[in-house]
Amino acid sequence: MMSETKGIMRISWGPQHPMSGQFRFILETDGENVYEIIPDFGFTHRGIEKILEYRTFVQGIVPFERLAMVDAANVGLAYVRAIEDAANIEVPKRAQYIRTILCEISRINSHLYAIGLAAEAAGGYPAIFLWTTADRELFLDLAEMLTGARWSYSFFIPGGVRADIPEGFKEKALKVLSYFEKRLIAYRDSWLENEIWLTRSKGIGKLSTEDAIKLGAAGPSLRGSGVELDMRKEDKYEAYGEIDFRMAVQKEGDCQARFMVRFLEMIESTRIIKQALENMPPGPFKKPVPPKLPKGEGFARVETARGEMDVHVILDGSDKPYRVKVCAPSFRNLYVISKLPKLTKILVADVPVVVWSFDPWYLDADR
Repeated sequence: MMSETKGIMRISWGPQHPMSGQFRFILETDGENVYEIIPDFGFTHRGIEKILEYRTFVQGIVPFERLAMVDAANVGLAYVRAIEDAANIEVPKRAQYIRTILCEISRINSHLYAIGLAAEAAGGYPAIFLWTTADRELFLDLAEMLTGARWSYSFFIPGGVRADIPEGFKEKALKVLSYFEKRLIAYRDSWLENEIWLTRSKGIGKLSTEDAIKLGAAGPSLRGSGVELDMRKEDKYEAYGEIDFRMAVQKEGDCQARFMVRFLEMIESTRIIKQALENMPPGPFKKPVPPKLPKGEGFARVETARGEMDVHVILDGSDKPYRVKVCAPSFRNLYVISKLPKLTKILVADVPVVVWSFDPWYLDADR
């Protein structure tokens, strides 16, 4: 439909569009130039924060992981750590290492999915989506071997994890990681350095360091603009304070830079998993926790695949949280996307690549 401004047309992009996901953006355009990208929330709102008030602490882990199923481990950890902070629960060292391993498996799984979607959005890359789908299977198999589930694990619980590392897991994980390191070279040569991808992504959707900070960008979308901020380094939660890894940062701030950050993070994730496996401490994998927790207030920050997720929990002394509030990375990144046409030139053809370069997960934003 035509807007009040003469010559400007409003286009509904989604929620049925194959590259919009379960979401709708309203684009204001005069034909080729995009002047507004307006997020239209609500298509996947499920009231997760309210649901948690009616679930015990353990029951609530499952719906909380639904915020971003593709990265269920990191997302679920944010909720569990907030509960532990509120109840002053100390987690055994071995459990911290096991949590770190699953979180990095989850991060690789999520980044591979993001790369596949971006390749599809750019056009001409169906093979890359098939590659990422096949390679994700290996990490889903590892997750299943460790947790018993391929997606929604509910493996992290207040006080630790549900089970110890199974026999043969270390050997299988090292074999998968060795294979995946070779695959990353193939991704770099066939996709990241491909001339067609560079034409579609380099210099497109540029976000400066100052604007990334001012608008509240999160995760690879923030680090792709040169901002060195990663909760794994900042808070050193779980085993991250004892493991050597580099923070992936790029300065260009364009679509290519945001995906280069994810690519480099997958390299670091393989290093983190290897170190955690080799340096796994002995001891218990969980601490007994009573069903009812004392009154308290807790806060946790976790670096999910899409960026910093903040969870604030209030306990009232029962077996359920009194209140849970989530600040999700996709919500913040959608706000950045909405402001981007004011900061840099975006054409209609650029919209799919620009949007997916921020890797939004709409269920995480809607909640």
